[in-house]
Amino acid sequence: MSRATTEKKRPVQVFRLGRIKAAIWENETQNGTRYNVTFQRIYLDEQAVWQTSTSFGRDDLPLIEKLAARCHAWVFEQVRDERSVHEDHELAPEEEEVPY
Repeated sequence: MSRATTEKKRPVQVFRLGRIKAAIWENETQNGTRYNVTFQRIYLDEQAVWQTSTSFGRDDLPLIEKLAARCHAWVFEQVRDERSVHEDHELAPEEEEVPY
């Protein structure tokens, strides 16, 4: 079994505000790269062991809003950069830059 199949997939980017964490995941599809975002709340349980939850309280929501905006900007930038690179490689011969 290859190393890639035995390793756990990791997010391509993680943002955190206090105890709220947003992870951005990259997924390759036939139509190109797609991104998904997951949110978690980090807390200590009764045995002082760190746990995570996908349930959020009232005071968590403003942090999720800020993290969602940050994730949106990051994903938008990645997609823009990917399109820019893709378009640069698809120039028609008459559009190619000629070095002087």
